[in-house]
Amino acid sequence: MLRTLQISNYALIEKLNLDFEPGFNIITGETGAGKSIMLGALSLILGERADTKSLRNPEQKAIIEARFTSPWNSALLQYCRENDIEWFDDECIVRREISPNSRSRAFINDSPVTLEHLQNVAKHLVDIHSQHQNQLLASPHFQLQIIDSIAGNSSLLNEYLLQYNSYRKALRKFHETRKAIQQAASDQEYTRFLLTQLEELAPQPGEQIQLERQRELLANVSEVKEHINNALMAISDGDSNALQLIGAATSHTEELAGVLTEAEQLPERLESVRIELQDIAETLSSFDSALSADPDELEAVENRLNRIYELEHRHNVESTESLIEIKKKLSGQLSQIENSEETLQELEKEARGARALARNTAKEITRKRNDAAKLFAGKLLETASPLGMQNLRVEIAIEPAELSATGADTVEFKFAFNKNQPLMPVNAGASGGEISRLMLSIKTIIASYMQLPTIIFDEVDTGVSGKIADQMGRMMSEISNRIQVMAITHLPQVAAKGNAHYKVYKFDDEQATHTSVKKLLPDERIDEIAVMLSGSIVDETARAASISLLKQSVK
Repeated sequence: MLRTLQISNYALIEKLNLDFEPGFNIITGETGAGKSIMLGALSLILGERADTKSLRNPEQKAIIEARFTSPWNSALLQYCRENDIEWFDDECIVRREISPNSRSRAFINDSPVTLEHLQNVAKHLVDIHSQHQNQLLASPHFQLQIIDSIAGNSSLLNEYLLQYNSYRKALRKFHETRKAIQQAASDQEYTRFLLTQLEELAPQPGEQIQLERQRELLANVSEVKEHINNALMAISDGDSNALQLIGAATSHTEELAGVLTEAEQLPERLESVRIELQDIAETLSSFDSALSADPDELEAVENRLNRIYELEHRHNVESTESLIEIKKKLSGQLSQIENSEETLQELEKEARGARALARNTAKEITRKRNDAAKLFAGKLLETASPLGMQNLRVEIAIEPAELSATGADTVEFKFAFNKNQPLMPVNAGASGGEISRLMLSIKTIIASYMQLPTIIFDEVDTGVSGKIADQMGRMMSEISNRIQVMAITHLPQVAAKGNAHYKVYKFDDEQATHTSVKKLLPDERIDEIAVMLSGSIVDETARAASISLLKQSVK
């Protein structure tokens, strides 16, 4: 249940701290006093979109914090465990912060969470039913949610959705593969032509780089040979070449070693240099012998490179490695065409199997929906009858449909409110008051099935009065025996039945207009209901009527 609500810097509320009671909580106030502001703040806790325009002081953040106490339903606990959301057994603190820079943050038990997590947790904690939600009664999706709540289909629907998504994935793969095969088949001859070209070329990894280096060398043989010869002249072939000079240096150091101990290693070191230079000279000579200006070899390299460049350009790539990959791909496409019949049969088999699995689960969902529809129709007649709807007739049709994310059914609610009136959809023949009473009856029925700790009715009694208003108040009071109920109302018959009464009011100071809420003391509550009965004037007659109404409403 909702135990406390704290609001700061939101709309006309500067700072507000409220403690709520178990059972039936009543909220009243004049039109425009700010009851919608409270609901707007609570809607943020439910994950509604935040707007910086709602900041009272645009330079400070708004904070809305709600503290809920147990019991919790099993689906909520499981969701929190599966998503690693901090959880306590005795309470849950949900907080939303809206910063001036338009950033919004959400917290559960002081741990930051995503807005999606906040929405999924909050929907297990509180349900806000406002007047505009009455329009949902005509929505097939909402009607289906009602039946599934009665049927307890939550876990089964989650299982089905996984199966349905697997079926859709398998079906999509089948269609995409078939389309690819059909496209490949139409281009089969061209694909084979491209593959033949690549097979004839037989590109090798790194071949292009190697050939480009070879071409560079063959195209510049004369210049390369000149460099080799110049190097050989400097090392071994020219006058006063390096080897001769090192030989002379060696003779001098040998003489020097005889008289200078520190020079004993120099001849040996110079010999090592001579051997290395001799080896370099031999290597250069072998390079020179191997090089020849062979026009045929250069032409062969040029032709090979041109063929590689041609196919790279055709396939819009820049390396022989890429050509090799394309060759594998083309080969695979042709292989797929050759084995297309078997491939498609296998994919179709997978899709059919996934569909059969989803359909079997959908059949179980349908069976439970049919049972729930009969149960719900009977309960709705029983619940709505005391609200002046003795002639109400209800038909809930569960019709077969194609597999979808919600199963294999369509649901349609039809109602007749008067004798001899044909059954028709709710938006075709129901008044606003009748829809309000229907929605209250529906919420009464599904409240226990949904295991919600708290439900908030925002003027659900609009359009009714007198005896019917009294009966609607009794109905909400009965619901509060099982869960916490909050009712925003303008009807004294409803307000008198609450366990706790809160008044929303406006006041002005020198700077601004403020909205606040106070829990009414017994005498204040008498006066508030007297105002609701008689208008702005509270006299002894009105107070006496208020006291009488409160006494009649004592549980």
